[in-house]
Amino acid sequence: MSGSTGTGTGAVTRSTLRQQIADALRDEVLAGRLGPGRAFTVKEIADQYGVSATPVREALVDLSAQGLLESDQHRGFKVREYSVSDYRDIIEARSLVIRGMFLALDDGHPAYRNLDDPRGAAALAGVRRRGEEAQRAAAAGDLTVLIGYDLRFWRELSALFGNAYLADFLHRLRVQSWVCAVQHLRRLPDLRGQLWAGHTELVDTLARRDTEGARRIVAAYNAHALAVIEQLADG
Repeated sequence: MSGSTGTGTGAVTRSTLRQQIADALRDEVLAGRLGPGRAFTVKEIADQYGVSATPVREALVDLSAQGLLESDQHRGFKVREYSVSDYRDIIEARSLVIRGMFLALDDGHPAYRNLDDPRGAAALAGVRRRGEEAQRAAAAGDLTVLIGYDLRFWRELSALFGNAYLADFLHRLRVQSWVCAVQHLRRLPDLRGQLWAGHTELVDTLARRDTEGARRIVAAYNAHALAVIEQLADG
């Protein structure tokens, strides 16, 4: 019995390390400290965090599967470089996902009904608070804080739909879009007034069951984000 418990604990510890390393590296990429094309080996990361190679390799494989890194069998890993064309395609992909969610709401999806009970209302209020924090960060031009709250905002908002697979897929697209955008946005000396801050407006629109209004908000958001990145890419 004790041997079984020890094995389980070891597996949990390794899994936890794997997730912690993946989260830390994702934060480094989103913060711009690991820029596009930056290459590193499993050993380099293992030495940096003082851990064994196994959880590091697993974490890097996870990030590669999510589209943040590219693997090279002989040279290790590097941060993926996204083009403006990639960004445009990611925006389109996440737009189609969100549009499908709104259409399902129009067709009577139970997500709206769930908002009528106290738990659903409390969850929506929590999403709105994330939106408020994201808006404050956007107004201050604090990109790192904005990304953190923006990802939580959309993750929790999509979770209200009640489909974990859908929420995970949308979250992955949003992380990829931020990875692509960061390499351009970090070049601006002052981001105040440059970043979208319509989070609470979107929540309030959905709370009123106004999916058409929500579609307009998201469409304007996507157009704004794409215009900013295209302008920066053009120099």
